[in-house]
Amino acid sequence: MTVTPAASTPSTSTSGQTDAMKQLSGNFSTFLTLLTTQLKNQDPTSPMDSNQFTQQLVMYSQVEQQIDTNDNLKTLITQGTSNAAAMTAGYLGKKVSITNGNGSLSGGAANWTYNLATAAATNQITVTDSTGKTVYTTTGATTAGDHAFTWDGKDNNGNQLSDGTYKMTVAAADAAGSTVTSSVASAGTVTQIDMTGSTPMLVVGNMEIGLGDIAAIGN
Repeated sequence: MTVTPAASTPSTSTSGQTDAMKQLSGNFSTFLTLLTTQLKNQDPTSPMDSNQFTQQLVMYSQVEQQIDTNDNLKTLITQGTSNAAAMTAGYLGKKVSITNGNGSLSGGAANWTYNLATAAATNQITVTDSTGKTVYTTTGATTAGDHAFTWDGKDNNGNQLSDGTYKMTVAAADAAGSTVTSSVASAGTVTQIDMTGSTPMLVVGNMEIGLGDIAAIGN
């Protein structure tokens, strides 16, 4: 059981923050120099309107506050990602139930369970690959309740497909042709945590899943 470390990348956000503050500071210094020069050389009988440079000072203050706000938001996002990574580490070695229909084909077998809310007259099971292409279809059970389905990884022509992530869907209908409510789930053990992306992903067999796709956790 391992945790895949996040890739090391340059801190572009910190660099951008520093550059923005340097540019703002330089512009502000120039503004103060020009303002001071204007005040020294103004016509005493027709003094400058203070409203204009006051508004300019307010604008610089607002820009500085916005830069600080952006920096604080980036810090919060980083902290949130770190907290999520720490939380997902607790899933290592746990058996999880996955509800997005995906299942892992490994060693020539992929297993799912599905539930029909009521009895059906017809039921077609479809398995698609990671590109959404249909690779296998068959008829499924029509009685209400839970059912198990195991696929040997062969397509409809008998060709053995490579290990990976596949999705199973159920299309059940009653005698009147109305859709029967169904749900599909698979199960597996979390062997790794992939933290190379923006959010941590759990690795189960040959697939990666998000925390939102987990319905239950076991030992």
